[in-house]
Amino acid sequence: MGVQGLTTFVEGNRHFFQDVKFRDSRLVIDGCSLYFRLYFNHGLDQQHGGDYDAFASLLIQFLSALAACNIQPYVVLDGGIDPSDKKFPTLRQRLQSKIKEADSLSHGRNGSVLPILTRDVFIQVLIQRGVPLFQCPAEADREIACLAHQWNCPVLTNDSDFYIFDLPGGYLPFRFFQWTNLNGKASQRYISVRRYTTNGLCRLFRGMNRELLPLCAVLTGNDYGTPKDAETLLGLLDASTLARGGGRVKGASSRIEVILLWLSSFSNPAEALEEVSQLMQEEGRGGGGRGKRGPKGGLSSQLWAAMQEYHITPQSSLAPWFSGAKVLPAVQISGLPECLSLAAAQGLLAPLVVDVVVMRRVLLIPQVENSKLASSHCSARAIRQAMYGILLQRGEDVQAQDIRAQENFRGRGGRGRGGGQVRGGRGQGVTLPAQLGIGVAAGAATVQAQGSSAPIYVEEYDRLDLNLKKNQVDLLRNPLRLDTLGQAPVAVRLGVLHEVLGVKESALSSVPLHLRLAVAVTGFWLREAIPTPSQPLLQSLVLGMVYGELSWNNQPGVTNPQSNWAAERNVWAGLDRLRVRPGERRGLDVGAAHSLSQWQACLWSALCLDQLLLLPMPEPHLSWLYSGTLVHGLLRYLKGGRPPESLLVGGYLSGQLYSCLLDAVKNCSSKSHHHSSSTAGRRRRGGSGRGRRGRGGRGRGARGGGRETEDVNNRFALLMSEEESDDDY
Repeated sequence: MGVQGLTTFVEGNRHFFQDVKFRDSRLVIDGCSLYFRLYFNHGLDQQHGGDYDAFASLLIQFLSALAACNIQPYVVLDGGIDPSDKKFPTLRQRLQSKIKEADSLSHGRNGSVLPILTRDVFIQVLIQRGVPLFQCPAEADREIACLAHQWNCPVLTNDSDFYIFDLPGGYLPFRFFQWTNLNGKASQRYISVRRYTTNGLCRLFRGMNRELLPLCAVLTGNDYGTPKDAETLLGLLDASTLARGGGRVKGASSRIEVILLWLSSFSNPAEALEEVSQLMQEEGRGGGGRGKRGPKGGLSSQLWAAMQEYHITPQSSLAPWFSGAKVLPAVQISGLPECLSLAAAQGLLAPLVVDVVVMRRVLLIPQVENSKLASSHCSARAIRQAMYGILLQRGEDVQAQDIRAQENFRGRGGRGRGGGQVRGGRGQGVTLPAQLGIGVAAGAATVQAQGSSAPIYVEEYDRLDLNLKKNQVDLLRNPLRLDTLGQAPVAVRLGVLHEVLGVKESALSSVPLHLRLAVAVTGFWLREAIPTPSQPLLQSLVLGMVYGELSWNNQPGVTNPQSNWAAERNVWAGLDRLRVRPGERRGLDVGAAHSLSQWQACLWSALCLDQLLLLPMPEPHLSWLYSGTLVHGLLRYLKGGRPPESLLVGGYLSGQLYSCLLDAVKNCSSKSHHHSSSTAGRRRRGGSGRGRRGRGGRGRGARGGGRETEDVNNRFALLMSEEESDDDY
């Protein structure tokens, strides 16, 4: 959320804050605010599609700083779109703005666009580091506030709404959280912060009742908008009305200050709302007899309802989750089966899934690309259509089709992980909080879909040129259904994923388990991207994957038993030197940026589908999979006419892995491996679209690890985890 102008007003008054040496405490973190601020505040790449390795390293540094000060983080994330639709106009406006900013970045100008896989990298790192997290079904602000209130600890965020929530532990704005500069002796490390509480603000305004602050937020205007008649009301709060504010109104420097001065004359919200009713009643009489029962009762009730967004309950619904309670969920999210509700709560399911089931609507986030061409997400539309089919298709005919298709898939065999199981992970248990108030629209989409002859589709909001456009996207029929997904064998779910991506398992047999999804996606991308990616671009992308594997083995503290590992480090360093460096005068290769954005769109959509299918394929280590400045730099080198093998001289293992991955990608992109059913479904549809998620960590399916392959004989054995050697998780 966010209150217009409130940050500027509050942060312009230094006495509202208290300097604190922060240590030895719980800390509730607004996850979305954290990954945005970390990425943007530290100058990480946006123009080339993101440097996920640099972002992961920065996040680990942040978590290490908290640990050094004995601060225990609890991360809460926003989920899907608010089902009330109150915030939807704001979301559309922001999306339109990001389209323009992405275009600006593509031309070397200023802009701010978060790379598409940033959130997924964030969640993977948190899970790998054992940081407790919870993903809310929709907006997380109120749940964050309730948890911090119950625990009497502060909140770290960058959201101005937390200047309104009454939190005894206070609000720590991210800009005043000096985590990069720890102070104190080793056993007494602390982070210098500025802590805000509502007490300081209310003291300045005659000891104003804190319960009046939500009315200030609503009248000023937050992300949920302002009630229609509130603008009329604000016009009535002229000097004569505001005189009850003590004659200080003329000196007020902002709209917020004027409203606060007016509110300070009331002892409670009821009195203020009564004044609102009287003002609007008089306006109604003077404006053509709108009468007593219209504006008077209507606006007051609207304002009161809007104020409830800031209401804090004594008991947080998230506290049991973070305490490790082992209780079955009392509420399921939007009609999802229990296994997916739990996965969503753990951050292991894309909010896109909830948006599709609840709203039949998806907002596809812009990337830096060629705005004169179709959106990069067009290339991945068939993957999303397969997801929509699983989530929304219903009917007896589909059930019969499911049975036949599952019998066929069982005969194929196949490797995979997950088995439909969802683990609590990190001791946070498997309770789904019962008070989240979700599922209000839960039955709407599915009920309409059942037995209806009307076509079912999903609204995708995506870029067309430089404008936001709504597209109606049909479902792609699928042998799996949402209500039986958790009971489907791994081989069946893996077969569906292979079918959608148009690959056969044999094409992936030589690829390390944790890279199979990325290789399959790359083959899909080669077939679907328009224009067709060049050979040097493909080679650069695969070299980037090799670099990621070397980086993983090159981490501090990792001891590699291979006698020739020094040669592999030399290869790693040589690749790293080819990065595009900040401040280079050479402009962006927009064609390459567009093609690589298509690849990221395909990967993001495939990650969403893989999660929906309960991870039959292990998720790749996203932070080591793609680094934009590296891939663009490698492409520049290869376009100079030099062969990729020249970068791998002396690196036997890296050379072997490069050949393995490149051959597998070509096999996956071959027409002979491309299933006819998915071909027909894909070619019938053009497409647009875009997305945002994919996640890593423990939980369903093996993720990270397992570099062993038939061709690369245990060469990267250090990256192999015991989990990945066991197919029946």
